[in-house]
Formats: sequence, C-alpha cells, structure tokens
Amino acid sequence: MHVPIRLTIIPLLLTALSLRGQQNAVDLYQLAQTGGITVQHRVGTPLNDGKMKGLRLSAQEGDGVAWLSGISFANGTIELDIRGKDVLQQSFVGIAFHGVSRDSLEAVYFRPFNFRSTDSVRKAHAVEYVFHPDFPWEKLRREHPGQYEKPIDPPPAADQWFHVKIVVHHPEVKVYVNGNATPCLVVQELNMRRDGKIGLWVGNNSDGDFSGLTINNQQ
Repeated sequence: MHVPIRLTIIPLLLTALSLRGQQNAVDLYQLAQTGGITVQHRVGTPLNDGKMKGLRLSAQEGDGVAWLSGISFANGTIELDIRGKDVLQQSFVGIAFHGVSRDSLEAVYFRPFNFRSTDSVRKAHAVEYVFHPDFPWEKLRREHPGQYEKPIDPPPAADQWFHVKIVVHHPEVKVYVNGNATPCLVVQELNMRRDGKIGLWVGNNSDGDFSGLTINNQQ
C-alpha cells in the first residue's frame, strides 16, 4: 500500500538543505503536519513526546519508508534520535539513503530487541547495513558473517531513545551511537549509486519513532 502525504513546499527548508557543507536541522514534526514527507507502506503521524517531537511510523508487514520530499543526499553526515521497542523480531528501525524507491535503497538499521540480549549471537546483530535489493540481510549474513552487522558497546536500552550518527564518505559508511567516539559499524558500500533520496526506515512488523534529524550534505 502506498500512502502519500501531500507535499507542501517549504522553500526555506529546501533552500537550506541545498547548501553544501552545512549542518541543517529538519523539523520532522512540522513536515509530518504539513506534508513534506512521502510515506510508503506505512502511516506516518506527528509525534509529540515531551521534549521529543518528530514522526511516528506505524507497524505493518513488510518494510516501510518515509521519504523526505525534495531532499537528496550524497556524502556527509546524518544524525537523529530513534526509538524502537523491546519486542523480538518486531523492532527494526533506521535510516535509508541513496534511495530510489522502497525496494531500492541503502539503509543502516537497528534491532533494539538485541541491544542488551544475553545471547551473544543476538547481541552481535544489533546494527546492520544493507543494500536492497541486491544485498538484503539474509544474503549478507550467509555470505559475509559478522561483516555488515555488529554489536553496540555500550548498548542502549531497547525501549529508550538513542542517538545515531551516520557518516557517509563514499565508499565508506561509519555508524556511531550515543556520542561514542568509536564507530560500532564500519563498512564499504555495496551500492555504486552516489546519491539519492533520504528517508526514515522501518522493517517487517515494526513501528518506530524518529526525532532531531540533522543532515550535513557534502555532495
């Protein structure tokens, strides 16, 4: 199901995000209200959770993504706050970039239910890089075990907000969590496409909360 939110052009936002090398805040709460987001295979609603304002994506079978309308991303830094839940196999939350569609994108995503698992195998599957459709998680785990998914140390709480910083400098992607100076994941991109759409991503049967997005686009 494709659930579009009608686009309302926000000139100041789009102009700011067209400038290279600047850290630009994206007001997800405002965009969710005014239609600056196009949601595929989910329902997106404004989120107001105390100090955290942003976007909530509903749960549904299959993957879903909320694209930021009119914004392209190449190289640079993406930062945001994410909240999932501590429910096994029902919390896959992350960020998509270099996207073309829901089925063609790169993504870094998290499995909060694995963050503090006492099972060492599950704990090692806390953060993952994928490139759809050519390299989904099943193929990467089977052919490159332990290379594209890692644990997070120290691990966040599964049902609490955590801060994510993703640094993309083609062909390298680095992922940092909660201000840690050491990346929890470092991979070489599997996608040769250098730019594309950027969006908020949730996996099978997962909802997710997103806030505090900033983008430093260095095309």
